[in-house]
Amino acid sequence: MMMYYSSTTYKCWQFLPQALREGKSQYERAFGVSSKDLFEAIYRSEEEMLTFMHHMDSIWKLYGMDVIHAFDLSEFHTVCDVGGCSGAFAKMFLSTYQGSTVTIMDLPRVVQTAKKQFITDSDPRISFLEGDFFNDPIPEADLFILAKIIHDWAEEKCLQLLKKIYLSCRPGGAVLLIEVLLNEDRSGPSISQLLSLNMLLQTEGKERTPSEYSKLLTDSGFRDIQFRTTGKTYDAILGRK
Repeated sequence: MMMYYSSTTYKCWQFLPQALREGKSQYERAFGVSSKDLFEAIYRSEEEMLTFMHHMDSIWKLYGMDVIHAFDLSEFHTVCDVGGCSGAFAKMFLSTYQGSTVTIMDLPRVVQTAKKQFITDSDPRISFLEGDFFNDPIPEADLFILAKIIHDWAEEKCLQLLKKIYLSCRPGGAVLLIEVLLNEDRSGPSISQLLSLNMLLQTEGKERTPSEYSKLLTDSGFRDIQFRTTGKTYDAILGRK
């Protein structure tokens, strides 16, 4: 199990009793910043941003191959990694699907840091797009990857993003979600429950059950929703257009 343990996380966990009583994020109480401005808080300093990016880089180096091999994705040649952070997932994807190209879309300062510190070798199959995926255009692609993105947000914003991705998805394309899945009755797995507490403390989102992800995807226009559990922390969800 890996969680994002930084000064931000520790400070939020001090307010666990309040989070359980109120059922909402404690970011505002801990930092005076709304959970709606989550990444403004996480990226409030260069040090915090680098800590978070190294954390994400480590996660995909450990677990990336498990979810990449969950489905045969060889039919998709133009890929957009939405919120791709350090680019670790994109690099692993291309090590498996060598004939594809990946555009990593993330906030400008994240993209600039990724290019300087995480993807230092020039690979013509990787390109970058600076932008806010809620407010800026999302490029067309055959496959959209959202790895640990949807769990950050409440249903309204998840639908806003997924509907936007559906419109940019080419006919016959798909969206791949990489998330921690809860059992339908929320009885486990224990790591999913623990991470769900972490999401309650730090974000406006949550970890979800398969049926909740199915509803988000179908309400956004996607069909033929499939799930693959890896036996590790992260699982894969594929929806087709």
